[in-house]
Amino acid sequence: MKNLTQLTDQELVRSYMNNEADALSVLVARYKDKIFTSIYLLVKDKYLAEDIFQDVFIRIIDTLRNGRYTDEGKFLPWALRIAHNMCVDHFRKVKRSPSIKTSENHDIFEVLNFSEAGKDEKIMQNETSDKIRRMIDMLPEDQREVIILRNYADLSFKEIAQLTNSSINTCLGRMRYALINLRKMMTEMQIAL
Repeated sequence: MKNLTQLTDQELVRSYMNNEADALSVLVARYKDKIFTSIYLLVKDKYLAEDIFQDVFIRIIDTLRNGRYTDEGKFLPWALRIAHNMCVDHFRKVKRSPSIKTSENHDIFEVLNFSEAGKDEKIMQNETSDKIRRMIDMLPEDQREVIILRNYADLSFKEIAQLTNSSINTCLGRMRYALINLRKMMTEMQIAL
């Protein structure tokens, strides 16, 4: 038998449903960064994102154990849809819209920056990140969501369409308008990146 890490998502799901608990651990390890980052970019709060992330996997486990999972496609888009829906449910409960800052008022781009740079380069990156964050924050929610899911969660437009219950053309249109709006803001604010 193959090593668990070499199995496809579908094989891991089947293994987990056949009482192979380690198969779920492999799936979690494989996708935890993408799922957590997607949640975090939507809720802008590290602790809330951690709570929702745990709830997402509790829901995934319940669905798998109860035999309600249908292997229609990839595991990741399904898990991201659950995460997205749980974020939407959270915002419905608190009736507020998200921003691009963490609860500690840290810039989300600092959290996502993994490369090492010199001090002058870091200052320039922080200034640029702050400008980009403010501009993205000014976009309408549907445009901001597509930008985040495409650029930070690295989802295809097809996956974004499934996740947001929209057509691919709608998602492409939202991205197009978001980019037009960002360019317009850059011109109006005289920002050079």
